[in-house]
Amino acid sequence: MRLALDEAEAAVRGGDVPVGAVVLAPDGTVLATGHNEREATGDPTAHAEVLAVRRAAARLGQWRLTGCTLVVTLEPCTMCAGALVQSRVDRVVYGARDDKAGAAGSLWDVLRDRRLNHRPEVIEGVLAAECAALLTEFFRDR
Repeated sequence: MRLALDEAEAAVRGGDVPVGAVVLAPDGTVLATGHNEREATGDPTAHAEVLAVRRAAARLGQWRLTGCTLVVTLEPCTMCAGALVQSRVDRVVYGARDDKAGAAGSLWDVLRDRRLNHRPEVIEGVLAAECAALLTEFFRDR
């Protein structure tokens, strides 16, 4: 999560909401990282999770991220949760809850929806206070 927090800080430097993500291989090594780049790229899908998943898939040369873990500073939104289900990650670890748009248990629970063909394990609240503080500071400054 510390690496994801570093990525979130990189998002702030680019004028974006501070969200950072890391994809870990089954052995725990870092496959890819990402941070929000919507402002930098003008791409509404440039969320930290989507970028990290894309980079991990490119590095592996396949779309299935079986055995991988995604670590992210903020609970994934519906778009990101859908991408995580589709990529077949085994585990999603997140820091701060997102009561306004979270799709891993707060507002929705896409990741554990029994109607879907894949349901990753979800671990929430890792360094939650630090992750939330970064977001609070960003929006307070705005």
